[in-house]
Amino acid sequence: MKKTVTILAIITSSIAIIFSVLPISNLSIFPAAFALIFCGIAYFLSKKAGKLKKIIPFTFLLTICALSITTYKAFFVKNEVVNTPVLDEKEAQFEEEAIEELENLDLESIEIEDVELESLNLEN
Repeated sequence: MKKTVTILAIITSSIAIIFSVLPISNLSIFPAAFALIFCGIAYFLSKKAGKLKKIIPFTFLLTICALSITTYKAFFVKNEVVNTPVLDEKEAQFEEEAIEELENLDLESIEIEDVELESLNLEN
């Protein structure tokens, strides 16, 4: 049980560190919370057994670092969209191309078969 919880703590703290440095850093809170829970359980199980391994405090330290990076990025890093006029121009260009493409379609050549309403048995 102690090994399983320790391995889960290491995995979740590693995932939290990876998420904290990526642009999706806000998602690192969830694996960090699980890592703290698993670290706490592993700490109490190892303390109860009388053998405290060094990996448990290291995993706890990794989790705290992930939370620190995530908190820093949440407060001090501003995500701004740059070059919106360029994006607006491209969007207008794509819209014009789509309209031209729709105008060039030859819809008269498409034949639609008549469907008898009586054969569908539609009742009001």
